[in-house]
Parts: sequence; structure tokens; C-alpha cells
Amino acid sequence: MTTGKATGLPVRNPRTGAVDFNVEPASGATIASLADDLRRAQSAWAGAGIEHRVAVLRRWADAIERDAKAIGDAEMTDTGRSRVAHEVPFMVASAIRGWCEQAPAIIAGARLQGTSSVDPTVAYDTELDPYSLVGVISPWNHPFLLSTLDAIPALLAGCAVMVKPSEITPRFIEPVAATIAAVQELEAVFRYVAGGAETGQAIVAQVDALCFTGSVPTGRALAVSCAERFIPAFLELGGKDAAIVTASADLSQAAAAVLKGAVHNTGQLCFSTERVYIDAEVHDAFVDELVNQAEALELTYPDMDRGHIGPFIMGRQADIVDSHLAEAVERGARVRCGGPSETLGGGRYMRPTVLTGVDHDMSIMREETFGPVIPVMPYSTIDEALDLANDSEFGLSGAVIAGSLDEARGIAHGLRAGAISLQDTSLTITIMRDVEKTSYASSGLGGSRMGPNGLLRFLRRKALIGRDGPVVGMDALSGDAVRH
Repeated sequence: MTTGKATGLPVRNPRTGAVDFNVEPASGATIASLADDLRRAQSAWAGAGIEHRVAVLRRWADAIERDAKAIGDAEMTDTGRSRVAHEVPFMVASAIRGWCEQAPAIIAGARLQGTSSVDPTVAYDTELDPYSLVGVISPWNHPFLLSTLDAIPALLAGCAVMVKPSEITPRFIEPVAATIAAVQELEAVFRYVAGGAETGQAIVAQVDALCFTGSVPTGRALAVSCAERFIPAFLELGGKDAAIVTASADLSQAAAAVLKGAVHNTGQLCFSTERVYIDAEVHDAFVDELVNQAEALELTYPDMDRGHIGPFIMGRQADIVDSHLAEAVERGARVRCGGPSETLGGGRYMRPTVLTGVDHDMSIMREETFGPVIPVMPYSTIDEALDLANDSEFGLSGAVIAGSLDEARGIAHGLRAGAISLQDTSLTITIMRDVEKTSYASSGLGGSRMGPNGLLRFLRRKALIGRDGPVVGMDALSGDAVRH
């Protein structure tokens, strides 16, 4: 990784628009050599036992907190946001300690022992065998946090792990790598590498299982590559989260929840609220309330430490959001507040943008927008609302806001998505280690990354089957015995 002359991959500063950083991508040969090193160390790592791994990971959490400012400063430059960037190291450290608390019981509970239900002289036991090397390819919208969501449980399972963060936000790699180097046992089995698509392909060619968070098109391509190698792919892909708001809901609270879910992190989250369906009886009142709350939010320009909405991390994403917005307006949608992105100080910003007069012929209601745009569409009946919410190629998560929790829960049964927030939006992040969920449609593949399965997916089950008694020979299987 370099910060000098422009070699390798250029990195754009989201607040200035300037290319002020460069990374040298790891070559295929470097990846292969590192994979060999990690594999050699993995056997001892797995063999040392869960309590040892827990102790090592806790030391890493301590190191992250010691270097939290350096990590936060790097991610701040990567993402153009200050408060969240400096909170993330502590969030990661907390997640490590949480997994360390839960991992021993999860692993112990997965081991099965007993006697055959067919033959009482046969007993069985379960051996849990970790994948030797797990590859993680993580996205740009939450660089450090999302690079660890899969890595932490994989390490506790006994795997070695290689992580390639997005080349769009790579500055945090260096300070994070320093925290790993401070824990010698961890560095032997856990490395970050920088690079783009070619580096990612080189990782897929070397690992025994792959975790990817990102877009559906890239996820499809990686799934094909993994299938060709017969290795598992755990994919957490895009979303187009719908929120259903009923006439009985507290409209002020509903607007606050929708606004938070839509514009947090400038809408650059896979579980952002990207579609809102509101009962036609209260449509106008809800939109007025949503617009009032949205207009009160400010951009974090020129002062990064003031305001609510930061810049687009990736400049090209602003172009996508603008194109969705322009197409919707051309087809009859009305902008109630906000509007297209603005270039301020070289960065690309967008104010919270509320749209009405939308329909499902528009890209803004069908494709992942990934920006602070809130299209609102009325419905006449709950069945119609569910049909609209389910009319999507995505099924990551969603929300229902009603007059009561019970009313919201009843509606949620009809939503086809993996995690449904009730009486709020974007609650998935609060239960990452607690509850398993399955993404629907094109939003994911490979089982839950949440709850106990978030760790158990990295362990292969080996059945040890033993007979306590004489062997059943061929004589017992001849003649009538075969027919019985």
C-alpha cells in the first residue's frame, strides 16, 4: 500500500473529490503464497481449542480500542463521515467480545452424541471440522465493520481468514493490520490484503469457503466461480427494503423511523428503506410530516462534525441515484423536498429527497438506489400493500409500522424478506448475534450470517459411527434378510 506517486489503484477522497491515495493490489502470486502460510498456521489454531481462540480474539479487541483513533481517522477519510467512523472501532471490539462470550456454548451445542435409532449396538459422535481458509470480500459502505462480520466468527470456529476490503475504501487496512500484528497468534491466521477485482478472483481461487457482501451482479459472478470449485459461497447481497405504514400508525413516529432508515449513512446501506407504502387515507398527512422532518436535516458540509447527511462515498453512486431520480420525474413523479446531488467542495452530496407519484414501472421502485431518496406510494388495502412490497427481486429486509406491535406483526407474516423491523426500521443490526434469518430472492445465498449459524456455517460436520458388538456379516444379509 502506498501514499506516494500515483501507482496502482487510485483512491478518491469523498469530501474533496481528489485522488489522494493509491494502493498496490496484491498479485495472484502474493495471494497464493499468503494462502499457503495461513493454511500451515491454521491447523495449530484449530487444534488449540476454543478457549485459546477466545483469549486471542479478546486481546485483538483490546488492541483495536487502543488504536481506535488511528482506525477512525483512516475510515473518516475513506468515507467522509466523522462520528460513525470513530464509533466503528468500538463497535467491532464489542462484537468480538460478544462472539467470544457466545462461541464456546454454540460449538458445544452443535456436537451430537447418541445411539442409532435403527441399531442399538451403533453409537455416533460429531466432530466439527473448520474450513482451513475462508476468504472475505467486503464492501465500501461500512469498511471496517463489514470486513469483520464474517471474519470474527470464522476465526472463532478455527479457520484462517484472508480479507479483501473494497479498493474504494482501503485506507483503514493499514491501522487495522497493525492491531492484528500486535497479537502474534492472530497474525499467523488472519490477514488483510488490498486490491480490486483481480485480487478478489485470486482469493476465490485459493480459499475453501467465500464470504461476500456487495451487489447482486458481482455476487452472481462469484457464486459461479465458487460453484466451479465446489466451495461454499456465503453471499449477502443487495436490498430494496419496503416499509408498510398503516392508517393507525403514529404518523410522526412513522415518519421519523422511515427517514432514519432511508437516509442514515446517506442511504448507503443494504438494509436502507428504499420504498414506502402508506395507507391512502393518511398519505397526504404522512408525506407532509415526512417532508417537514426531512427538511430539518442538514448536510455535513462544510463542517464534517455538524449536520446529518455526509457525502456519497463513491462518486459513481451519486450518478446512479441521480439517474433513478431523473427517470422518475420524467415519468411523472413529484419531488416534494430535496433533489439531485450537489457538488460541494469537490464532494457529492444529496439532501433527503421525498418523492410522490411513483409506481413500479420506475427504476427508483425496482432497482437498488443506495441513496437518501424516499419514494412514497399509496395503497388501498393491506393485501395490496403486501403485493407491492413483495413485487421485487430483492428480499433482504423490510419494515411494518402500525397502530400496535401486534398489528404490525400480523402484517409482517405476509412479507417475503429475511428480517422485518416492527414499529421501526433498520433493526437488523441490533440482533446480529442473536437471531438467524434467511435472505429471500436475489438478496443472499448460503444461509444466515446472523445468530449461531453465523459461526456454525464455518464448521463441517463429521459423523464418527461406532459398533459396540460383533460385526453384522454377509450371512445376516443373505436370502430373506435382504428382503426384510
